[in-house]
Amino acid sequence: MLVQKKRNPALRTASLVWLDEVDGLGWVMDRLIEIIRTSNIDQFDFDLREFAESPQVARYDASDNGHFAWHSDVGEGILARKRKLTLVVQLSEPDSYEGGDLEVMPSAQILSANRGQGCVSIFPSFTLHQVAPVQSGVRYSLTLWAHGPVFR
Repeated sequence: MLVQKKRNPALRTASLVWLDEVDGLGWVMDRLIEIIRTSNIDQFDFDLREFAESPQVARYDASDNGHFAWHSDVGEGILARKRKLTLVVQLSEPDSYEGGDLEVMPSAQILSANRGQGCVSIFPSFTLHQVAPVQSGVRYSLTLWAHGPVFR
């Protein structure tokens, strides 16, 4: 099942769908969950308990000024408060669009994620990040969050 969600266009312009119980995605989810768990053990050591939200696929189109301004994935909602790690998979081929870089700011330095199709970026969900405006073409990505007790 695909569920369309709408957002504030000043913050984000994208078409979003959540992948709820889509047949054939089990092996993909198993692989992504294993990547998050391994990364957490190796780098973060967060208290992860569940994957409470379905993966989100975003479509950022240059014709709509596709972008997502600087933000954190930890929010006020019941589930957003419990987000610990964010995983983003680059779905588009890198030469199919211009602009649209995923930029992460873990400190005073801005890092650009690898644009290779299938590349995965993982970072703490409280980290500021953005998708720069897509200048031409269309960028697709998949995002998944790992959840645990609220940060204190």
